Amino acid sequence: MSTYPPPSSSINPAFVTSALELPGFRIVQNIGVVRGIVVRSRNVLATIGAGLQTIVGGDITLFTELCEKTRQDSFAMMTLHAAQLGANAVIAFRYDANELMNGVTEVLAYGTAVIVEKH
Repeated sequence: MSTYPPPSSSINPAFVTSALELPGFRIVQNIGVVRGIVVRSRNVLATIGAGLQTIVGGDITLFTELCEKTRQDSFAMMTLHAAQLGANAVIAFRYDANELMNGVTEVLAYGTAVIVEKH
């Protein structure tokens, strides 16, 4: 199931930061850790196509697109999770990725859901 583009009830991406604060705003409530996790496998045909791309070198666009889509989906899931908990921002945002088995990768987007108010 794809969650990208994010549902309308998710948080504005401008209110997601890797910093511990959001400039111009003050944190009035810490809601807690939120996450979005996506596990994807490579398509056999795409793997063959990517293998052919490695022969000529350069960007392996098939894998780049898969990675970007997976990151977008995990980010969208995280912001939706934060919105469902009543947050309007996420601070300390990070990505993490792990290979679960050959060709299967997990991408985790996580951060701290907070409620912020303009200074």
